[in-house]
Amino acid sequence: MKKLLLLFMTILPAIVFAQEKGIRFEHGLTWEQIKAKAKQENKYIFLDCFTTWCGPCKFMSSSIFPLEEVGEYYNSRFLSVKLQLDTTKQDSEEVKSWYATGQALAREYKVTGYPTFLFLDPDGQPVHRIVGSSPDGATWLKRTAKVFEPGQQYYALMKKYESGDRDPATLRAVAAAAMDAFDQKTADAASKAYITTVKDWSAKENIEFAAKFTRSSKDPGFKIMLQEPEKVNAVLGEGKAQQAVKQIVLREEVYRHFWIKGKSNPDVNWKAITDSLKKKYPAYADEAVAMGKVTYYQSQKDWDKFAPAVVSYMKKYGATTSAFDLNEFAWTVFEHCKDMTCVTEALEWSRRSFKDRENPNHIDTYANILYKMGKKDEAISWQEKAVAYSTSPQEKKAFQATLDKMKKGEKTWKHD
Repeated sequence: MKKLLLLFMTILPAIVFAQEKGIRFEHGLTWEQIKAKAKQENKYIFLDCFTTWCGPCKFMSSSIFPLEEVGEYYNSRFLSVKLQLDTTKQDSEEVKSWYATGQALAREYKVTGYPTFLFLDPDGQPVHRIVGSSPDGATWLKRTAKVFEPGQQYYALMKKYESGDRDPATLRAVAAAAMDAFDQKTADAASKAYITTVKDWSAKENIEFAAKFTRSSKDPGFKIMLQEPEKVNAVLGEGKAQQAVKQIVLREEVYRHFWIKGKSNPDVNWKAITDSLKKKYPAYADEAVAMGKVTYYQSQKDWDKFAPAVVSYMKKYGATTSAFDLNEFAWTVFEHCKDMTCVTEALEWSRRSFKDRENPNHIDTYANILYKMGKKDEAISWQEKAVAYSTSPQEKKAFQATLDKMKKGEKTWKHD
């Protein structure tokens, strides 16, 4: 008995310490009590507006909020509240007690996307709003810091903008805050108004702004990216202007042909697309069509055509393919291609995807391809690295499950 008691006393501090890591969310209080407590403790209020079906919401809850550095920052400054905005049969009594309040707050603050994060001052007045997940704790804390910077607070900036303030500095700040708040209408209007005031297109801040707010060929920044890419690349890095133009060309001139009245188009006219592109964007036509075929066949799950299309694309344009696309192409080949020649090609793409950064997701792809090629020992070694490098508990669990399959000699892909 003494040994058991001693063991319990030994592990108890570790359990308590683990519970204190990450953001501590309030429980058992009403909205009025939350506001009263915030005022009394002179803390801001953080509202995590989420739904149970939202993937990015789950990622934030499982991978960002539990981080020690995030908890240290939030617990000293905020009262944090989880606000579930959908309903399920599994909801607890506490969740049900917040149904009405949640819907009222969602209407008041126009919550339409998830996750939405609302920040109120100790008096219960809204100061800032963020929509969308962050990839890591550092990025999330950088976004959060704007809560305490009056010149970047969404709601304060909106008051200035709505009162008629069109000073260039205000327009820049409004556009940035509105984009982070998923207020696309305001972001578009403010960014376009700011760009009309720009005289010096060699200035770093103007190039960065134009790049951030250029999403279509009608946006003012598109023209400089298309006609003077060297100015953009000098600030953002080699090839960045061309990458931005290529993505817009694909969306506007290629991808739109994949659908007819909301339904998948089974017979895309590639010749017509090619002819049109050669007239409007001759420098981008061939690559856009090649990329379009890869994307189309993938969306159609036509793996027999996808494999030669992606191999052809990579042979011609692989040198400038991003790490993200390298990994996406390699993983899709691993999952769906039976031709081992294609799989072998994908191994080299995968290796390049993490040559500059040890990304555990990309290493997982590399390990899986090695395993499919029959290189079991090498695959296991790399999969162990994927598990070790991962900082997400959910991700680490998935990688470990794959590692266990490899050690047992079980398939890690679905097709025969």
